Amino acid sequence: MHTHASPASLLSALRPRTQERLYDFYKELRSADDLFWDPRLDAWIATSHAVVSSAAGDPRFSSVRYPDIEAVSEELRPLARVLSRQMLYSDAPDHSRLRALLSRAFTPRAVATLRDRISGAVEEIITRAAPTGRLDIVADLARPLPLTIICDLLDVPEQDRPALSSWSEPIAAAIGSSRLDADDSRAASQSMARMLAYLRELLTCQDSPPAPHTLRALLTTRAESTDQDFDELLANCALLLIAGHETTTHFIGNAALALLRHPQAADQLRRRTDLIPAAVEELLRYDSPVQLMLRRARHDLDLAGRSIAAGQVVLLVCGAANRDPAAFPDPDVLDFQRPDRRHVAFGYGPHFCLGAALARLEGAVVLEALLTRLPDMRLDGIAPQWQRSLNFRGLTRLNVAFTRPSR
Repeated sequence: MHTHASPASLLSALRPRTQERLYDFYKELRSADDLFWDPRLDAWIATSHAVVSSAAGDPRFSSVRYPDIEAVSEELRPLARVLSRQMLYSDAPDHSRLRALLSRAFTPRAVATLRDRISGAVEEIITRAAPTGRLDIVADLARPLPLTIICDLLDVPEQDRPALSSWSEPIAAAIGSSRLDADDSRAASQSMARMLAYLRELLTCQDSPPAPHTLRALLTTRAESTDQDFDELLANCALLLIAGHETTTHFIGNAALALLRHPQAADQLRRRTDLIPAAVEELLRYDSPVQLMLRRARHDLDLAGRSIAAGQVVLLVCGAANRDPAAFPDPDVLDFQRPDRRHVAFGYGPHFCLGAALARLEGAVVLEALLTRLPDMRLDGIAPQWQRSLNFRGLTRLNVAFTRPSR
């Protein structure tokens, strides 16, 4: 049994001061203890790559988010019920079944067909901003782009997309937060109800046939089967919508900021665009959009020499694991030629991110466009600010200026 002085609570990561130096804070936690009990969060906190990656795929842990729906506040219960039907918060055999169904929309081949659409959307955004010499990478690019692509994939009509985006925000906030007041919980539950009602309508609507090869086409054929399956399907489409655009939004912002702060690395990529796929992996490792995975002990067990009691939560801090020097030498250096080690930005094990191929593709297209079209892009004024969340790391805005590009 380790008898370290108990490190600070992970909750400190919510302070704006700490967010600016988040990875130094993780380093302090990890060097004090790579697995410790955090009484303020009522959970074990794991910060090393070894513990995070082993626990993430360990069948002794469950991914179920709300094991007891009745224990959840009344306002949050409707949302909790839906989340409980989602593959991210389920275990085998449900997990495998749900995942198999949706994975057909995310095969590398299916995703590759979206490349032109992604390039076109990015091109349009940059062209619109070009005459001004200014861009808020978060609001103008990182927010609208992934939403456009996931809505294309689901075959959501253009005019309905702003509504989906507005429902998505309170739900993502609820998923990403440990402390919600009744109003936030109610807002998240209501938004989820609206999103599900909308998706039900979209997938059962006979008026317009779905575009071929979209998820809507794939699912409309399933929608004719039983009702119960259909609710589950809707819950998982909602997951794709929220996860599919919130996290990619954060990744694009974080990656752009890292390149702005490392001009040599940006120059290297500009000269060698063949390094972009490797750069996407390194940028995901360097500043991950998803910082935490939650696991729950199915029974009393031993993890890395600590005794974990049945039902206890272990928070796996992916952001800390990805900067663990034991797995990544010189972890604070941005190195696009780093030998390939498995970062955990997309999770690890059976819940490895279903949309990883799509996120990688969007990241690659965006980076190439920013580097080549706006070669002298620089930070403009305001210091970066992060959203207040332990789970999601994303900027609220990222203002850049550049010389108006010549076409």
